[in-house]
Amino acid sequence: MSPLVVSALRKSYDGREVVAGLDFELKRGECYGLLGPNGAGKTTTLRCCLGLTVADSGEIMLVGEPVPARAREARMKIGVVPQFDNLDPDFTAAENLVVYGRYFGMTDAEIRPLIPGLLEFAGLAGKAKDNIRTLSGGMKRRLTLARALVNDPELLLLDEPTTGLDPQARHLIWERLKRLLAQGKTILLTTHFMDEAERLCQRLAIIDDGRMVGEGAPRALIREHIEAQVVEVYGEDAPGWAAREANAYSRRVEVSGETAFCYVEDAAPLLAHLAEQTSLRTLHRPANVEDVFLKLTGRELRD
Repeated sequence: MSPLVVSALRKSYDGREVVAGLDFELKRGECYGLLGPNGAGKTTTLRCCLGLTVADSGEIMLVGEPVPARAREARMKIGVVPQFDNLDPDFTAAENLVVYGRYFGMTDAEIRPLIPGLLEFAGLAGKAKDNIRTLSGGMKRRLTLARALVNDPELLLLDEPTTGLDPQARHLIWERLKRLLAQGKTILLTTHFMDEAERLCQRLAIIDDGRMVGEGAPRALIREHIEAQVVEVYGEDAPGWAAREANAYSRRVEVSGETAFCYVEDAAPLLAHLAEQTSLRTLHRPANVEDVFLKLTGRELRD
């Protein structure tokens, strides 16, 4: 049984359709990424999946339960890391875990033996008696992840779990999420970090204006939508150079500010040409998920 099946999901606000017929299904034991620019419909989709927002139409099956009809029963079997931490600042780290476990009908006698392992998992061993107000932002985020595991959930829904964290904290959370996947957990992840999605997710869904614009394994999406290599060209004259000469060496060129993005299958001729352009700087790299994301959703700023 799939941990989450979403079929023909639609939701409108004030006459504007923010989720427009989404279909996707998670496989047990995978990390599935839900990507999209601000306003694409990700948060509304998650809220519908949790039964916190009632969809206009469509069907949702969450850990075998129909949502919203049995959303409460479904939420008893999942773990959620919200976009913003909602830990109780008046409690210690251990007390936050105890109180949260009670929401699932667990007794203190059941929860307390789990606390050392949960804190160790989150890199917070020795912090059980520390008040939340004394913890750093990274510690709070890791505690929120540990809290989501207190009921041994079948499915984890993670809404931008590493936003605002420094690189060390991000890498620790990535390592912990990989550990959960190795244990057979299923994860639905939303993130604005394309490297995070490429690193963690077996499959990705890219949505824009409430519609699915791409779905598949990261490398498959790259092969389907983007040339194999990218040469980024920087400098004040990069836009002018791109207008004059880039198309002779590139399959596709995009200019953003003072950077020209040249998409090629074979970068050698372009790099040889650029070696003679002393006013320009270059970065040669393989195509990645961010290139796919920007091609499918555009480079314009979203509010």
